[in-house]
Amino acid sequence: MTKILITGGAGFIGSNFAHYYLEQYLDREIVVLDKLTYAGNKDNLSAIEDNPRFKFVEGDIADKKFITNLFEKEKFDIVVNFAAETHVDRSIETPGIFVMTNIVGTHNLLEASKLNNVKRYHQVSTDEVYGDLGINTNDYFTENTPLAPNCPYAASKAAADLLVRAYFETYEFPATITRCSNNYGPYQFPEKLIPYFFQLISEEKNVPVYGDGKNVRDWLYVIDHCRAIDMVIEKGRIGEVYNVGGNNEKTNLEITKILLDFLGKSEDLIVFVNDRLAHDRRYAIDSSKLQKELGWKPSVNFKEGIAKTFDWYQKNKEWSQKLIEKQDERKHKEISKTPLSSSRP
Repeated sequence: MTKILITGGAGFIGSNFAHYYLEQYLDREIVVLDKLTYAGNKDNLSAIEDNPRFKFVEGDIADKKFITNLFEKEKFDIVVNFAAETHVDRSIETPGIFVMTNIVGTHNLLEASKLNNVKRYHQVSTDEVYGDLGINTNDYFTENTPLAPNCPYAASKAAADLLVRAYFETYEFPATITRCSNNYGPYQFPEKLIPYFFQLISEEKNVPVYGDGKNVRDWLYVIDHCRAIDMVIEKGRIGEVYNVGGNNEKTNLEITKILLDFLGKSEDLIVFVNDRLAHDRRYAIDSSKLQKELGWKPSVNFKEGIAKTFDWYQKNKEWSQKLIEKQDERKHKEISKTPLSSSRP
């Protein structure tokens, strides 16, 4: 039976892919590997944890010895790497963590996959590696757009992509890469824009919008992203990069107003705050290569997808609250561990 490793599979997109893959392929086994950091949540996998074709392993892709032993034991046919530190603000504060997970971790997976004859390796990347399109242009990111990352998160993902490319070019390693636009949907960690603002607005708290709110992102429903990854693994050309976009460009301010309207709250809750460092103005994906070569196209439009997402968060408030409480506990522990500065007379 074909065995697939899904790293970062307790996170937002990884857990959605695990659900999707088990339902799509009844003759395959999946192993989910996750470090269970703040963004990894085993509750995301509760609906499939009793499936005999599912196995969960806790571990860190940056731990070379652990990864080496896991691959020798399990003998994977396919590896899909979702595991990554992804939050831009966190990468600005603590870039070293991003280097370890996103670069060193990717290298460990590539080495273990090569040594154990993995038949297909897929790297899940991001449109942020391309940098900033700016708002005074109608251009789109294509697979040939030069990499020009502007924050530590994006730089670490670009470095990982280049490692994957090098392994293909040097060793003829069977790898592919997808670069996606902003995802939304069930199981997204509450610090991300849509679930974070949903929570704040639900509690009638002020919503902090960076800068002028006109930063543009292309929004993709998470299941359409899962479909695209599956198609690339099954039919994509080895060594190729495929962009995955939702064709739904929205400013952060537009997203905020959609949330306010859905929840019936006043726009008076919007508070503009100082812009984030290295805050790119616009990302927009050209996914025509994926559509022409593999026949993929988004199946969920933004109106339908956002309604599904809002409905899920309304029905799963306990899920969000549990994560928020865990996050507050972690912050409290971090503060309590920080030594007080001493003063001398």
